[in-house]
Amino acid sequence: MRMIGHLETESNARTFSDYLYAEGIGNEIEQERNGTWALWIQDEDQLTTAKELFDRYRSQPADPKYKEAQRVAREKKEREEDENEAARKRFFDSRRIFPSGIAGLGALTFVLIALCAVVGVFSRLGTNTAFIQPLSIAEYFIDGEYGMRRGFLPEVQRGEVWRLVTPIFIHFGAWHLFFNMYWLLDLGTMVERRQGTWRLALLVLVIAVLSNVAQYYVNMRIPTFGGMSGVVYGLIGYIWMRGKHDPGSGLYLHSTTVTMAVVWYFLCLGGIVGSIANTVHTVGFAVGLAWGYLSALGARRR
Repeated sequence: MRMIGHLETESNARTFSDYLYAEGIGNEIEQERNGTWALWIQDEDQLTTAKELFDRYRSQPADPKYKEAQRVAREKKEREEDENEAARKRFFDSRRIFPSGIAGLGALTFVLIALCAVVGVFSRLGTNTAFIQPLSIAEYFIDGEYGMRRGFLPEVQRGEVWRLVTPIFIHFGAWHLFFNMYWLLDLGTMVERRQGTWRLALLVLVIAVLSNVAQYYVNMRIPTFGGMSGVVYGLIGYIWMRGKHDPGSGLYLHSTTVTMAVVWYFLCLGGIVGSIANTVHTVGFAVGLAWGYLSALGARRR
């Protein structure tokens, strides 16, 4: 979605929103902290048209056509609701399971958190090595002894490609799991709500693979790492850069949040908080920063 501007009152925002809806332009309105109302366009291909209509409305908000559009929009919504209700009676699909996420979560965000919780329970928070071995990036117990097979990612080369991603679901301790899920809850839902489930899925997949492989490469003798923190740092970097260079994206992180994440990164890097897979954090953060910056530039050109 893309923001086209602000209106001072809810009444004006709803009137113009109805007008856009009557014109076939999907949109949403959202109250900002300063009391104004932001207007968001769902389809970026309609952005130029919507901005032109917005400028006309700002210059002549009392034009009778806007009041007439409210009636048309109301009738159109009623027809669509009747059609949707009829469709719901005929079909059972995933949206009936996750109509708008779980308690405000995005559907994929919920699934990721649930998977981490399930793995946490069955792995006894990382202490059940037999359970987490198939999820680790490489096996580290061979013939009952700690060790590594020769070669680079031998299990992955044999076809066990899931190992490139699944370390993100392994957590070692309750606090490790809690803090990663706390961050994922907000960051994942923000991306999913503003840019869609597929964008979040692609971010998680790419960041997970690159950060996990980098950590393995840096220290192949100790593949016993895991956690969602590399993905979390990637999302922090992505949201920070995308929001900073493309305010219309709807993504935003307060400077205090970014500062806290950076301070924690250096605490981990310095070994103050114990043994941490710092390469995962570093690569995840770098990928997120680059992705957010480049995607913002692309959006601004469009």
